[in-house]
Amino acid sequence: MTDVPLYKSLLPLDRWLITGVIMAAALMEIIDTTIINVALPHMQGSLGASSDEITWTLTSYIVSAAICMPLTGYLSDRLGRKKYLILSIASFTVVSALCGASTSLTEIVFFRLLQGIFGAGLVPLSQAILADIFPPEERGKAMAIWGIGVMVGPILGPTLGGYLTDILNWRWTFYVNVPVGIFTLLLANVLPNTQIRNRQTDWIGLILISLAIGGLQYVLDRGNQADWFNSSSICLVSYITITAFLGFILHNIHAKQQPIFNLAIFKDKNFTISSIILSIFCLAMYGMTVIQPMMMEGFLNYPALTTGLMLAPRGISGMISMIIVGKLITRVDPRALIVTGILINVLSMWIATHYSLDVSTTWLIWPMFIQGFGLGMVFVPLSTIAYATLPAHLRTEAAGLYNLLRTLGGSIGISIVITLFTRRTQVFWHTLGGAVQTYNPALSHYLNPLNLQSTDALSAVILSEELYRQAAMISFVNIFAFIMGCFLLMIPLIGLLEKNKPSTPIEIADH
Repeated sequence: MTDVPLYKSLLPLDRWLITGVIMAAALMEIIDTTIINVALPHMQGSLGASSDEITWTLTSYIVSAAICMPLTGYLSDRLGRKKYLILSIASFTVVSALCGASTSLTEIVFFRLLQGIFGAGLVPLSQAILADIFPPEERGKAMAIWGIGVMVGPILGPTLGGYLTDILNWRWTFYVNVPVGIFTLLLANVLPNTQIRNRQTDWIGLILISLAIGGLQYVLDRGNQADWFNSSSICLVSYITITAFLGFILHNIHAKQQPIFNLAIFKDKNFTISSIILSIFCLAMYGMTVIQPMMMEGFLNYPALTTGLMLAPRGISGMISMIIVGKLITRVDPRALIVTGILINVLSMWIATHYSLDVSTTWLIWPMFIQGFGLGMVFVPLSTIAYATLPAHLRTEAAGLYNLLRTLGGSIGISIVITLFTRRTQVFWHTLGGAVQTYNPALSHYLNPLNLQSTDALSAVILSEELYRQAAMISFVNIFAFIMGCFLLMIPLIGLLEKNKPSTPIEIADH
């Protein structure tokens, strides 16, 4: 039996109203992944936490969202998309207010964990709904709108967070979700629903994948502080993670009931290759969004709010790019758009590899502007290709998996760049320090204007600080080169994608 596709029963105005509601809900979850980054020092002082402890406000959110994301398809079937989305929005809004009102580290970590649980389904549900309410010839435009939120949200998050923290306080980085949540709930009646299915879930598979995701995130988050595999706890958790993942694969293959993930999704070549490209893309993008503010605030001495404002052009150009791509995607081969976007990002990273401690504000801003344009050209067509040949009944489940890989790719990227920065800075500090000799004429030339001698105690302090700054800057340049390499790695994979055919209808099967 075949139902009438949902998009045929909706007026154009209804489609755009639904789009506004679900994108507002998704933006709450997306922006919350980065909005508190610039507020962490303020939260640390207010809650009496150490710099190591306060990072759990980030990781608890990421881990809980990643673990619960696989349940999107199951809960959507059992509750119906509309009820599940409304429940998620309402719960996320309430918990956001509780995060802002927290008075201790324990409270905010617990409420952030709940935020991740209730927000896990917002992004994949929004993507699945958009794919269903627009006809095939307009699906590229819909993915462009969705892509604006997914891509620009994390980029503009630090800008918004820095502004709210500066003019009010860090608690408003959470309170800002309340009016947005109320707005979406007031208009929630326009949301489309789906038939409720009496679906069972694979709880053994869920436990195994939860152990794998949670263990991976623990290793990524704590590995650098614990000296990676020199730590017995990291080795133990890594063993549990690998065992759980392999157990999940074997269990999934032999499962007698419907598994938590339908591995048939990976039989679709476009979806599989797009997911791999997305993971590498998010690895590079999230690593970039972490390391650039670190360089600007910590070593170029820009204030947090100024840093956030300087990052804003990247988000603005990303929005412009996605709007343009949304109009071009039915006329131009999406693979060509993706390659063009990658090459633009390679150019921006190549420019960054020439930075020094004397880099001007202009040379920081305009490469980020073209970078945002390139990011927008990649994400929209990649998402469109990923869903182009998937059966409609697998879209919700595929969206959960697609966004899970996006989250994990970003986590891995953040871990890699922080580890590279720490390790390479140590290496370059010792390398540069080897040239600091008492009888080196360059040393005297550096200290004479300061009226210091190489034997003075203050000279050692100044030289040590300058060595660290220079070593760190070389590390940043190395990381920019690594990110450039990640973008280049995506190009061969794009050749494996099949050309999208937006004019081919995708029927919705009744299962």
